Parts: sequence; C-alpha cells; structure tokens
Amino acid sequence: MKDDKITLDHGSGGRLSHELVAEYFVTALDNEPLKRLNDSAVVDAPSGRIALSTDSYVVDPIFFPGGDIGSLAVHGTVNDLAMSGARPLYLTVGFILEEGLPLSDLRRILQSMSAAARDAGVLIVAGDTKVVPRGKADKIFINTAGVGLLERDIILGGERAAAGDAVLVSGTIGDHGTCVLATREGIGFSTPVESDSASLNGLVNAVLDGTDGVHTLRDPTRGGLATTLNEIAKQAGVGIEIEEDAVPYREAVLGMCEILGLDPLYLANEGKLIVVVEGAQAQTALAAMRSHPLGKDARIIGKALADHPGRVVMNTRVGGKRIVDMLVGEQLPRIC
Repeated sequence: MKDDKITLDHGSGGRLSHELVAEYFVTALDNEPLKRLNDSAVVDAPSGRIALSTDSYVVDPIFFPGGDIGSLAVHGTVNDLAMSGARPLYLTVGFILEEGLPLSDLRRILQSMSAAARDAGVLIVAGDTKVVPRGKADKIFINTAGVGLLERDIILGGERAAAGDAVLVSGTIGDHGTCVLATREGIGFSTPVESDSASLNGLVNAVLDGTDGVHTLRDPTRGGLATTLNEIAKQAGVGIEIEEDAVPYREAVLGMCEILGLDPLYLANEGKLIVVVEGAQAQTALAAMRSHPLGKDARIIGKALADHPGRVVMNTRVGGKRIVDMLVGEQLPRIC
C-alpha cells in the first residue's frame, strides 16, 4: 500500500486487493464472521420471521455536516429494517471505488460506518469491492443489504393505516436535504444545518414498547414527508389530512427553501420517523416518541380519514386547503 490513492490494481483480485481488504475493511469493520473472509458469512439467528432490505448510496458530496456516505449507508439500511418492526442484526456492503480515491477518505468512511454499526447494534459481516477507472464513477458508491429479526407479534405496513388513525412525525423535516444541498453549493447559514442521519431502531423500540395500535412506520427519505404520506394514503386507500402549523421545521430550512423556491415537504430526511397509530393512542405514542432523544421534538401533524382516499390534503395556516401531491421528478439529485 505504498500509494495513497485507489488504483485499478486494487480491484484486480490479487495482492493489492487482499491488502486493501485486510488493512482497511477488516480492520475497520472487525468482527468474527467478517474475519473469516469466506464467500458468504455464516451467522447465528433465532428462528422466526426475518426482514430483508437492500439499498444503494451515491450521495454528493460524500462528506457533509452530521455524516458521510458511510454512516448514511448504515443508518439507511438499519432504518429500512426497523420500519417493519424488525431488530436489525447483520449488514453486507458492496463498494464501487473510483481510481484516484484517496485512501484517507476510504479509511474515514469505513471508520464512520464502523461507529454507526456499533451504535445501531449491528454487524457488517460481508462485503465486496470493485474499482473502476477514473471518470467512470464519482469517488465511491456503496450498496448495502440488511437482515433483521421480527420478535414482536405485529404486522406493520403502509396498507395497515386506517381512517381515524393519527399521524405523527419525530422532529423537524428537511434537515438532510438542506444540509447536503448547502454543502454541495457552498451555501452558508448563520446557524449551521446538520444532516439528521441516524439509526432509528432505538426510537422504534421506544414507540412499539410504549404504544399499542401502531399500524405504520416509515422514514421519509427521498421525496420527503409529502411523498411518503402519499404512498401510505394510496397503499391503505385512505385520505390523509395534515395541519400546516403542526409540521416542524428549522428556520434555516425554511429560509433556504424560500430563497431557492423549494418546498420543504419534499426535502429528504435520513433520521426522522413517521408513525401512524390508532387515534386513541396518539398521545401515548407522542409521549413514547418524546422519551427518546431522536423523538424529543415529535409532533402530531394530522390524521387519516375516509374522505378523499389516496390523497393528502394540508389545512393551511390561512384557513384554506392545499392538495399535497407526490413529488414529480427529482427535486434534489444525489441526496442519498
């Protein structure tokens, strides 16, 4: 490893490939199944239902306030598993590295992934690395897969939402999208905005342990809160009504959206939770969310109803109604 950058030889499968895996990946993501370096990881798992998920990460820039592409990949995969009520257990990761990527950047990303996995209580037990010529990728792309165990006798999903349910969100929306866009474009704020990227399995446990009647859990990533609520409304065949004054935002997020003509309802989040719960359990769910650090700013923002099935409507602060449609096109590319 005399060079300080990724070369095509690192993707050859030969000595440099093995040195890269041993010195960087195994060192950073250290655990027994991974250290065996077999073609697949064999791990212990209790019998029962499991959840599986896969995702890919191409965020630009790869480092941003509050996180980087490595922690984002772990958080996003953990969260996808947690939304089904599963306890995330194991992750695999695939890396596409561009020739010329500084090895110091790779080490930093791997250390970030290791810390995120440790905090979430998961192991990264297997992976793959490919190197492409300079100009054929953009520094680093990461693909993940995750496995989780469903230990509760509960079925969650967008189709489970029902008329009369309350809709809650765990905190301010649009933070991640604002942070990544501002970093990419060199936009500064008097009060810096950090990505909300975080693993939500602890918050999910707090909600499910403290609340009965949860029907749907979702993390509003690409397409933001508006698109996710539309997905739920269409899956369940219900209408969703939200209150404009109830949706929480940071002032910096609103300010940037006003300047650039963006709608914060469509900005990506990477550490926020939507809970759809029986209306009678709304306050109990709210208290459970606020008992966890990631849910301290939780709000009840609306409800599901039988009217206008498949559609999301906002009651505006001036007394009118606004149809909140699903995002059309890509408001912000390369956001996760």
